[in-house]
Amino acid sequence: MSNSEKPIKTRRVAERRKVRYKSLDNLLYDAERLASMQVRTLGNWSQGEIYSHVAKSLDACIDGSRALPTTLRWVLSTFLKNRYLNQGVPAGFKASDEFQPNEVSVAEGLGELRKAIQRQKNTTDRTMHPAFGNITSAEWDSFNLRHAEMHMSFLLED
Repeated sequence: MSNSEKPIKTRRVAERRKVRYKSLDNLLYDAERLASMQVRTLGNWSQGEIYSHVAKSLDACIDGSRALPTTLRWVLSTFLKNRYLNQGVPAGFKASDEFQPNEVSVAEGLGELRKAIQRQKNTTDRTMHPAFGNITSAEWDSFNLRHAEMHMSFLLED
């Protein structure tokens, strides 16, 4: 997005794609499928940037990231964790600097996503979730899939 463009309020985008992944393999299949065709994006990020951001998020569950304050983590874990893990992650939050996507081509972003998914398959190590605290590997997997669904829903076949 150029600096002269006004950002789209992604929370209000109505025509997003319905996406539900059962596994990281489903996510990768969808990303590869979309990378092979003309795609229209509905939000502020390009297709490559979406792939890059999802890859960074996947890597963060192994490498760690800056945790939110303890009180806020308690509130989020108590009141929102199950909704986010089961129903989905809402659009409209501004990613912190560490999760801002790289300006990359579709091919580069897809490469980052492939690498991050392979890391997920090769290690069971998971770190503390920045918003939900200590969660299980299964909960991390669920969060990562719901998070990816939200971002991938902004990509439409043209």
